[in-house]
Amino acid sequence: MTQMKISRVLIANRGEIAVRIIRTCRTMGIETVLAVSEEDKDSLGARLADAAVVIGPPFASTYLNIQNVVGAALSSGADAVHPGYGFMAENPEFAKACLDSGLVFIGPKPEHIHSMGNKLVARAQAKGCGVPISEGSEKIGAGEEVLAAAERIGFPIMLKAASGGGGRGMKIVTENEKDRLKNIFEEAAAESAAAFGDGSLYIEKYIANARHIEVQVLGDKHGNVVHLGERDCSTQRRHQKLIEEAGAPGITDELREGLYASAVKLAKSISYENAGTVEFIVDIDEGKFYFLEMNTRIQVEHPVTEMVTGVDLVQEQINVANGESLSFKQDDIRVRGHAIECRINAEQAEAGFLPSPGLISKWEMPQGPGIRVDTHCCHGYHVPIFYDSLIAKLIAYGRDRDQALGRMLTALAEFSVEGVPTTIPFLKKVLLSPDFREGRVNTRLLDSIRNFL
Repeated sequence: MTQMKISRVLIANRGEIAVRIIRTCRTMGIETVLAVSEEDKDSLGARLADAAVVIGPPFASTYLNIQNVVGAALSSGADAVHPGYGFMAENPEFAKACLDSGLVFIGPKPEHIHSMGNKLVARAQAKGCGVPISEGSEKIGAGEEVLAAAERIGFPIMLKAASGGGGRGMKIVTENEKDRLKNIFEEAAAESAAAFGDGSLYIEKYIANARHIEVQVLGDKHGNVVHLGERDCSTQRRHQKLIEEAGAPGITDELREGLYASAVKLAKSISYENAGTVEFIVDIDEGKFYFLEMNTRIQVEHPVTEMVTGVDLVQEQINVANGESLSFKQDDIRVRGHAIECRINAEQAEAGFLPSPGLISKWEMPQGPGIRVDTHCCHGYHVPIFYDSLIAKLIAYGRDRDQALGRMLTALAEFSVEGVPTTIPFLKKVLLSPDFREGRVNTRLLDSIRNFL
C-alpha cells in the first residue's frame, strides 16, 4: 500500500530551527502548524506558520510534554511531526507516541533513537561492525570499581554519561586527581541523573590533543545510506560547539575517507533511516579516529553541509519520512568550497558566557555573497529567560577556507545587535586568533578564555 504523502506538519520546536523547517515545508507546498508556549505565540515562527497551537506555559518543560504535543498535532489536522533538534528530538517515547497515533515522525525509528541514545549500546554497535572505538569501560559503579577501571585504562580519563550529552555528567580526571576520583564520580553521576534521569557512567581514555569531527549521513526506507561529507566541531566551550566548519581543515584524505566509510558502515548496520550524524574523536598526534556517538536528528550545524553540497537536509528528511528513496546516490554528492558557522548567543562571554535575556533594541543582519543567517529574531524581539540563549546562526561560504573566513569576519563586523549582549565580539577574536586562522584547532582551543578576551 502506498504511503499517504505528508501534507501538514506540526513542528514540535521553537526558535530558528522552527523557522528553518517552516520555510522548507512552504517550498514543498506543505502546510505547517507550530506548537508554541505562551511565550512564543507571537514569535516569528508562529507568524510564518499556517497555524500555531498554544500547548502550555512559557517554560522549556512545555516543549517536553508528549501528550500535549501529540494532541496538538491531532487536533490541528497534522499528519506528520518534525521534532527539530533538542527538546524531544531524541526521545524514543515521543517518536513512538507519534507513530502510535497515526502520525508520521520525521526522524529515525524509535528503536534507533533508543539504541544510539545510550552511548554504551552505541559503542558496542560500532565495535561490532568494525568501527574503531577508544579504549574505555562498560558501565561502572562508584568506589573501588571506578578506580580499578581508571588505572587499567590509564590516566587521564574522561567520565561520561551513558545517556545524554552537551557536556553534562562529563568530567576529565588526571592522575593528580586520582585521590578525588570517587568524589568526582559521584558528582558526575548526580549531574547525569538530574539532566537525563539516568546516573549511569562509563570511562573513556582522554585524548588531550583531539579534534571533534562528524559525518552527516542520510538513510532511507529502501536500504540506501549516503554521507554528505564531514564537519569540524572542535571549537567548543564546556564541551558545547561554538564554531563549525565543512570540511575539516588540515586532515588527510586517508583519514577523511576512513571517517566516511565508518559512518556509513555504522548507519547501514542498523538500517538507519532519515538524517543522522556520526561523531568521532580524532587523535591529532596519532592520526587515528574513534567513534564518539551518533546523533539521531538534524544537527544545529547542518547549514554548513547544505552550503557545500547544495542539499536541503530538511527536505530530504521529509521525503524519506514520505517513504521516498533518497534523491541522489553517493556518487552524485560533490562537496565544493568551504563553509563556517558561528553560533551567536545572547550571552556575556566575559562573565563565563552568562545568558542575558532582554529586549533587542537594534537588529541589523549582514548580507553579501555567500552569507546566510538562520534566526528567529528581529528588532523588538524579547529574548526570553526560559530557553537556550541561541539567537542566530551566521554561516559564510567561500571557494576555500580563506575566503569563507574573510566573509565571516566581514559579516560579524556588520552584524549589529543592541539591547542584549552577544557573543559576536568573542567570536571575532577567536576567528582572528593565529591558531584558528591557520586551522590548528582542537577541543581545547578555548580552554583559556582569557587569551581571547
